[in-house]
Amino acid sequence: CRFSQMLHPIFEEASNVIKEEYPDKNQVVFARVDCDQHSDIAQRYRISKYPTLKLFRNGMMMKREYRGQRSVTAIADYIRQQKSNPIREVQDLEEISSVDRSRRNIIGYFEQKDSDNYRTFERVANILHDDCVFLSAFGAISKAERFSGDNVIYKPPGENAPDMVYLGSLTNFDLIYAWTQDKCVPLVREITFENGEELTEEGLPFLILFHMKDDLESLEKFQQEVARQLIGEKGTINFLHADCDKFRHPLLHIQKTPADCPVIAIDSFRHMYVFPDFSDLSVPGKLKQFVLDLHSGKLHREFHHGPDPTDVAPGQPIQDLASSPPESSFQKLAPSEHRYTLLREKDEL
Repeated sequence: CRFSQMLHPIFEEASNVIKEEYPDKNQVVFARVDCDQHSDIAQRYRISKYPTLKLFRNGMMMKREYRGQRSVTAIADYIRQQKSNPIREVQDLEEISSVDRSRRNIIGYFEQKDSDNYRTFERVANILHDDCVFLSAFGAISKAERFSGDNVIYKPPGENAPDMVYLGSLTNFDLIYAWTQDKCVPLVREITFENGEELTEEGLPFLILFHMKDDLESLEKFQQEVARQLIGEKGTINFLHADCDKFRHPLLHIQKTPADCPVIAIDSFRHMYVFPDFSDLSVPGKLKQFVLDLHSGKLHREFHHGPDPTDVAPGQPIQDLASSPPESSFQKLAPSEHRYTLLREKDEL
């Protein structure tokens, strides 16, 4: 791979620069994998383009891979940034009242920094700091919030949104990580030109609400119904929303324009399927059945061969559709068994 060969000496020089700054091998490790020789590793981490730079923390692969400039300086700066403390220590509880309520905030109140509770909190923050703002307070400063011991709370976006308290063990990494991830990573995420490739690399099909940027009512309805009907499908499909104006190209694939928004569609990375009518969103089970029909293959089958026999009224012939469903808009970004170099253009997303 010519691009891998070009990056190799840059990557190696960056590792030497960082080694001088962090000589302890427990601090930073640079490693490389020959994916021809170790195809099992490439498959495990869904590596489909080369070269790919992945970051691991505490044995966990971070969902955001390195996409910065391929230079010694840029890579070294990225590592320095990753080594910076993801938690801001507050010196006065008044600082908590002025946190940015447009962000998701996780705040830990601890008796002391040198404790197992804080070390676990620190591990979680290192992994999720891109998704949440992490703050901490210690000793006398935090005492008012530690009426029952060390405490972690979540302040969701919105000035009037109530705080949520973590009730599990503060030394159980798996429990507090799962709780924090649930709070920091929204069930319905926005897809943008910047994160589109990252989302496809999660390997899950998309359920997308296309809406106008200022149409928050439709977004709220979609979020409510996803939470109500599809919480059990989390992990099998990604729930997303997209700006109709910015994503005109995917809309054209399903013969829609911004004037038709809000529109709900599934992109399976092979084809796109349109939810029949946005007004049916609140019909109990309707959205869930749409997703189940994707998993069962029914959406794909009916696009090619018409309604399933069980869905046709007695005596009604099964329609044979000559046309195929619209092609995926995100297929170029989707994981593939083949190696390719991604050339991403906004108009083509």
